[in-house]
Amino acid sequence: MGRPMAYPRRMRIPLLPLLLVLAAAARAGDPVTRVFVFAGQSNLEGADTRVADIDRFPPFVGLGEPQPDVLFSYVIGRESKRRSDGWVPLQPVGGIFGPELTFAREVGERTGAPVAIIKVAAGGTTLGADWNPDEPAGFELYPLLIETVRASLADLDDRGVAHRLEGVVWHQGENDMFDDGFRESYGENLAGLLRCMRRDLMAPQLHVQVGELCTKTIWGMDLRPRMAAIARGQRAATDADPLATYVPTAHIGVEIGGGVGLHYHYGTLGQLEHGLCHAEAYLVREGLAAEPAPSIDPWPYAEGSEVDLYVLAGHRNMEGERAFTADLGADEALLEPRRIPFRYDVGGGAKRSNGWEVLAPAGMYGTFGPELSFAAALADGPDRNVAIAKYTHSGSQIIDWSPEGSVATERNLYPSFVEFVRSSIADLEARGHRVRRTAIVYHVGENDMSFGPYRRAAAERIASLVESSREDLSRPELRWILSQQPPTDHERVNGIDVTAAIAAVCEGDERTAHLLAFDPPPQEKPLVLDAAGVVWLGREMAKAALAVGR
Repeated sequence: MGRPMAYPRRMRIPLLPLLLVLAAAARAGDPVTRVFVFAGQSNLEGADTRVADIDRFPPFVGLGEPQPDVLFSYVIGRESKRRSDGWVPLQPVGGIFGPELTFAREVGERTGAPVAIIKVAAGGTTLGADWNPDEPAGFELYPLLIETVRASLADLDDRGVAHRLEGVVWHQGENDMFDDGFRESYGENLAGLLRCMRRDLMAPQLHVQVGELCTKTIWGMDLRPRMAAIARGQRAATDADPLATYVPTAHIGVEIGGGVGLHYHYGTLGQLEHGLCHAEAYLVREGLAAEPAPSIDPWPYAEGSEVDLYVLAGHRNMEGERAFTADLGADEALLEPRRIPFRYDVGGGAKRSNGWEVLAPAGMYGTFGPELSFAAALADGPDRNVAIAKYTHSGSQIIDWSPEGSVATERNLYPSFVEFVRSSIADLEARGHRVRRTAIVYHVGENDMSFGPYRRAAAERIASLVESSREDLSRPELRWILSQQPPTDHERVNGIDVTAAIAAVCEGDERTAHLLAFDPPPQEKPLVLDAAGVVWLGREMAKAALAVGR
């Protein structure tokens, strides 16, 4: 992507008092305002978010209100654009919001520096046309982006606000997958976009964070090959660019739709978590990564003693997508740490334990999984030494867990899952324990139940996972508990009796049990369980584990 394009130095921006912002900057340890550019399409714009729903998620209460100490300049939308026409306090726009709300709060709190956000976003747009720097077409968003950034920075200059263009958050690509040419050239086009942004903003060291496309949506299943092609292009561009970072986001929340429950957008919870993904990536780059939890010390079990290892594995509800610790209510005692060795790899590697830790809430974004109530219920059984290892990816489908995998090879989990189990056993043995019994409790994928082709293939893929794991771990005695919540009840998929198919997998195999977790507390949404539902699920899993252990 070639020669520089000419843009006006600035657009006219009406004078807006910035007293609150300047006062905050004066108090901060770093008085230089860090300016971040947010650009992309609908999952950057904030499609299907609802400001009124923000306070339903405890870690994010209050973020629907303006943040007076954060500057915000924006142009949002396609045919009908919403414009700030200058700097305003950061806030939702038109009843929706993107990742900027949580990003700004997290970065501001962790750095102690003032933050400013420039946002240019429009849903349903392509890098191949709308964002093309050389030949912008359609809604011509690239020149609009450069014009808006230049004008916003010039306004800060005029006001005497010390600032630094710190980076770009880019989330886009879903629409390019529908055009063969755009899809095949996405990596090259993205690399060109980054070069042109640095050139046209006269910022040769500008860092860009490229967000992973959301694999938890319906497109993550029915358009898997196309999305994989875009993801490969994004990874190729960021791998080749020392000033670019690929940011995983597939594990975050996704809006729950009507009918079968599947959706196309992150929605309210997802956007709140989306911002934290990018904030953490930036803070890691700045040397401000969160401190790891301490490893368990001292080790609770005597050398030479026997240990039962339970591996909890699966998708959304094993991870605990909407189970917030603040919503535990009468079960608040579960928050108390237990001296049970606990290691985890959750969100497809988004968060990993520091070796074996004390069992305590370890979910992302203030959440927890069934392990808390599972461990508490096991304590009511026989007095045995127990270790719990948890491996989950809420943005996965069962095909990702199967040994065969899919055309989206980067999403294959089976090799790393088997290695996680193997290393858990090996570590316990290295500490002088005999692992008396290993049991894998696998909660069947929720999204698979809503998409016909995946629901039809679920049992076969699970059977392959179970059989192959025993062979590859050289543990023919390995026990499995297949935990299944009520499958999606909708005319589009009800003709596929997935429950009977999974039951057939368990028949004749005394080492595999089928847990019908069909009676949870009343739930507001299909597919996902809330805090009460996850607590209940953990207890049901423990009952099944104790039953197969007799």
